[in-house]
Amino acid sequence: MVKVIYFASLRERLGVAEESVELGNSTTVGQLLQTLAEAHGELWHEVLLQSQVLSAVNQEMCDPDQTIADGDEVAFFPPVTGG
Repeated sequence: MVKVIYFASLRERLGVAEESVELGNSTTVGQLLQTLAEAHGELWHEVLLQSQVLSAVNQEMCDPDQTIADGDEVAFFPPVTGG
């Protein structure tokens, strides 16, 4: 089981701050995004897969190919812009 946390506009658009997800062995962050999009529908697909979502595992920024282990915390963030 992993804890998934959604931040900022992702949380607002999806209507959820966090959830727990049961995963198989050797799941990556990219596979988790795909699984979440498939499980929750079109809006989630649009928000998670058609935009540049940033991710962190156990509070360390990572790429989509990062492997997730049972007990990890995975966080998703919208792209950050400066001004």
